[in-house]
Amino acid sequence: MPDIKHFDPDEALDRVVRLFWQHGAATTSIQAVATATGLNRSSLYATFGGKHDLYLAALRRYLRDHSERAFRLLAEDGRGLPAVRAFFDGLIELRCSGPYAGWGCMVVNAHAGQERADPEVRALLERHHGQLRDAMRGALEVARAEGELDPGADVEAAAEVLALLAYGVNLRSRAGADAAVLRRTVDVALASLG
Repeated sequence: MPDIKHFDPDEALDRVVRLFWQHGAATTSIQAVATATGLNRSSLYATFGGKHDLYLAALRRYLRDHSERAFRLLAEDGRGLPAVRAFFDGLIELRCSGPYAGWGCMVVNAHAGQERADPEVRALLERHHGQLRDAMRGALEVARAEGELDPGADVEAAAEVLALLAYGVNLRSRAGADAAVLRRTVDVALASLG
Protein backbone atom coordinates (compact mmCIF):
# COMPACT_ATOMS: atom_id res chain seq x y z
CA MET A 1 0.00 0.00 0.00
CA PRO A 2 1.49 3.38 -0.98
CA ASP A 3 2.54 5.80 1.73
CA ILE A 4 0.05 8.67 1.95
CA LYS A 5 1.47 12.01 3.00
CA HIS A 6 -0.64 13.83 5.55
CA PHE A 7 1.06 17.16 4.91
CA ASP A 8 1.78 19.46 2.01
CA PRO A 9 5.44 19.06 0.99
CA ASP A 10 5.43 22.46 -0.78
CA GLU A 11 4.20 24.22 2.35
CA ALA A 12 6.77 22.37 4.44
CA LEU A 13 9.54 23.34 2.01
CA ASP A 14 8.47 26.99 2.16
CA ARG A 15 8.91 26.87 5.94
CA VAL A 16 12.29 25.24 5.52
CA VAL A 17 13.36 27.98 3.08
CA ARG A 18 12.52 30.63 5.67
CA LEU A 19 14.38 28.72 8.38
CA PHE A 20 17.58 28.25 6.34
CA TRP A 21 17.31 31.80 4.99
CA GLN A 22 17.10 33.35 8.43
CA HIS A 23 19.56 31.09 10.26
CA GLY A 24 21.79 29.43 7.66
CA ALA A 25 22.43 25.76 7.06
CA ALA A 26 25.21 25.23 9.58
CA THR A 27 23.24 26.46 12.58
CA THR A 28 19.89 24.92 11.60
CA SER A 29 19.44 21.46 13.03
CA ILE A 30 17.09 18.81 11.73
CA GLN A 31 15.23 19.16 15.03
CA ALA A 32 14.71 22.87 14.28
CA VAL A 33 13.38 21.91 10.85
CA ALA A 34 11.06 19.33 12.39
CA THR A 35 9.78 21.90 14.87
CA ALA A 36 9.25 24.58 12.21
CA THR A 37 7.40 22.23 9.89
CA GLY A 38 5.57 20.24 12.52
CA LEU A 39 6.90 17.04 10.94
CA ASN A 40 8.83 14.21 12.50
CA ARG A 41 12.28 13.35 11.28
CA SER A 42 11.18 10.21 9.46
CA SER A 43 8.65 12.20 7.40
CA LEU A 44 11.33 14.78 6.58
CA TYR A 45 13.86 12.14 5.54
CA ALA A 46 11.29 10.16 3.54
CA THR A 47 10.14 13.26 1.65
CA PHE A 48 13.29 15.33 1.22
CA GLY A 49 16.23 13.09 2.07
CA GLY A 50 18.91 14.18 4.54
CA LYS A 51 19.72 17.69 5.67
CA HIS A 52 21.99 18.27 2.66
CA ASP A 53 19.22 17.35 0.21
CA LEU A 54 16.74 19.44 2.16
CA TYR A 55 19.05 22.46 2.07
CA LEU A 56 19.58 22.08 -1.68
CA ALA A 57 15.81 21.87 -2.23
CA ALA A 58 15.32 24.97 -0.09
CA LEU A 59 18.05 26.90 -1.92
CA ARG A 60 16.57 25.94 -5.30
CA ARG A 61 13.13 27.04 -4.11
CA TYR A 62 14.55 30.36 -2.87
CA LEU A 63 16.29 30.93 -6.21
CA ARG A 64 13.11 30.16 -8.14
CA ASP A 65 10.73 32.19 -5.99
CA HIS A 66 12.89 35.16 -5.07
CA SER A 67 16.04 35.65 -7.14
CA GLU A 68 15.00 34.43 -10.57
CA ARG A 69 11.72 36.33 -10.43
CA ALA A 70 13.53 39.59 -9.59
CA PHE A 71 16.12 39.00 -12.33
CA ARG A 72 13.39 38.28 -14.89
CA LEU A 73 11.57 41.52 -13.96
CA LEU A 74 14.81 43.48 -14.36
CA ALA A 75 15.67 41.84 -17.67
CA GLU A 76 12.17 42.43 -19.09
CA ASP A 77 11.73 45.98 -17.75
CA GLY A 78 13.14 47.78 -20.79
CA ARG A 79 13.79 51.14 -19.08
CA GLY A 80 17.58 50.98 -18.71
CA LEU A 81 18.93 52.76 -15.63
CA PRO A 82 15.45 53.40 -14.16
CA ALA A 83 14.98 49.61 -14.21
CA VAL A 84 18.25 49.11 -12.33
CA ARG A 85 17.21 51.76 -9.80
CA ALA A 86 13.81 50.06 -9.37
CA PHE A 87 15.59 46.73 -8.81
CA PHE A 88 17.72 48.22 -6.04
CA ASP A 89 14.78 50.12 -4.53
CA GLY A 90 12.84 46.86 -4.30
CA LEU A 91 15.83 45.02 -2.90
CA ILE A 92 16.45 47.62 -0.20
CA GLU A 93 12.75 47.75 0.70
CA LEU A 94 12.60 43.96 1.05
CA ARG A 95 15.82 43.71 3.04
CA CYS A 96 15.18 46.64 5.41
CA SER A 97 11.45 46.42 6.15
CA GLY A 98 8.70 43.85 6.35
CA PRO A 99 8.78 40.25 7.54
CA TYR A 100 12.21 39.42 6.09
CA ALA A 101 14.04 42.54 7.27
CA GLY A 102 17.48 41.73 8.59
CA TRP A 103 17.58 38.28 7.01
CA GLY A 104 19.75 39.32 4.08
CA CYS A 105 19.66 37.04 1.06
CA MET A 106 19.80 33.26 1.32
CA VAL A 107 22.33 33.21 -1.54
CA VAL A 108 24.63 35.78 0.08
CA ASN A 109 24.26 33.95 3.38
CA ALA A 110 25.37 30.77 1.59
CA HIS A 111 28.38 32.57 0.11
CA ALA A 112 29.39 33.58 3.64
CA GLY A 113 28.53 30.26 5.29
CA GLN A 114 30.05 26.81 5.44
CA GLU A 115 27.62 25.54 2.82
CA ARG A 116 29.66 27.28 0.08
CA ALA A 117 32.20 24.45 0.34
CA ASP A 118 29.67 22.02 -1.15
CA PRO A 119 30.13 21.69 -4.95
CA GLU A 120 26.37 21.52 -5.60
CA VAL A 121 25.79 24.67 -3.56
CA ARG A 122 28.68 26.44 -5.30
CA ALA A 123 27.19 25.55 -8.69
CA LEU A 124 23.86 27.08 -7.67
CA LEU A 125 25.64 30.19 -6.36
CA GLU A 126 27.57 30.57 -9.62
CA ARG A 127 24.40 30.15 -11.67
CA HIS A 128 22.71 32.80 -9.51
CA HIS A 129 25.61 35.19 -10.02
CA GLY A 130 25.53 34.70 -13.76
CA GLN A 131 21.79 35.38 -13.90
CA LEU A 132 22.14 38.52 -11.78
CA ARG A 133 25.05 39.83 -13.85
CA ASP A 134 23.26 39.03 -17.13
CA ALA A 135 20.09 40.85 -16.00
CA MET A 136 22.19 43.87 -15.04
CA ARG A 137 24.05 43.72 -18.36
CA GLY A 138 20.77 43.62 -20.27
CA ALA A 139 19.46 46.69 -18.45
CA LEU A 140 22.76 48.49 -19.06
CA GLU A 141 22.64 47.65 -22.77
CA VAL A 142 19.20 49.28 -22.90
CA ALA A 143 20.63 52.26 -21.02
CA ARG A 144 23.45 52.52 -23.55
CA ALA A 145 20.99 52.44 -26.46
CA GLU A 146 18.95 55.18 -24.75
CA GLY A 147 22.05 57.35 -24.25
CA GLU A 148 21.90 57.03 -20.46
CA LEU A 149 25.45 55.71 -20.10
CA ASP A 150 28.77 57.43 -20.51
CA PRO A 151 29.91 56.47 -24.04
CA GLY A 152 33.10 54.95 -22.65
CA ALA A 153 31.34 52.84 -20.02
CA ASP A 154 32.37 49.19 -19.94
CA VAL A 155 28.99 47.45 -19.77
CA GLU A 156 30.49 44.08 -18.78
CA ALA A 157 32.47 45.55 -15.89
CA ALA A 158 29.57 47.78 -14.82
CA ALA A 159 27.22 44.78 -14.73
CA GLU A 160 29.69 42.95 -12.49
CA VAL A 161 29.99 46.00 -10.21
CA LEU A 162 26.21 46.26 -9.91
CA ALA A 163 25.93 42.54 -9.13
CA LEU A 164 28.52 42.96 -6.40
CA LEU A 165 26.64 46.02 -5.12
CA ALA A 166 23.50 43.88 -4.82
CA TYR A 167 25.48 41.39 -2.71
CA GLY A 168 26.73 44.27 -0.59
CA VAL A 169 23.20 45.60 -0.04
CA ASN A 170 22.10 42.13 1.04
CA LEU A 171 25.03 41.68 3.40
CA ARG A 172 24.85 45.16 4.94
CA SER A 173 21.08 44.91 5.42
CA ARG A 174 21.59 41.71 7.40
CA ALA A 175 23.95 43.67 9.64
CA GLY A 176 21.26 46.32 10.20
CA ALA A 177 22.35 49.01 7.73
CA ASP A 178 19.98 51.93 7.33
CA ALA A 179 17.90 51.88 4.13
CA ALA A 180 18.69 55.55 3.44
CA VAL A 181 22.42 54.84 3.55
CA LEU A 182 22.00 51.91 1.16
CA ARG A 183 19.94 54.06 -1.23
CA ARG A 184 22.60 56.79 -1.24
CA THR A 185 25.24 54.21 -2.06
CA VAL A 186 23.17 52.93 -4.99
CA ASP A 187 22.60 56.52 -6.16
CA VAL A 188 26.35 57.17 -6.24
CA ALA A 189 27.03 53.94 -8.11
CA LEU A 190 24.38 54.66 -10.73
CA ALA A 191 25.44 58.29 -11.12
CA SER A 192 28.96 57.11 -11.93
CA LEU A 193 27.62 55.29 -15.00
CA GLY A 194 25.94 58.28 -16.62
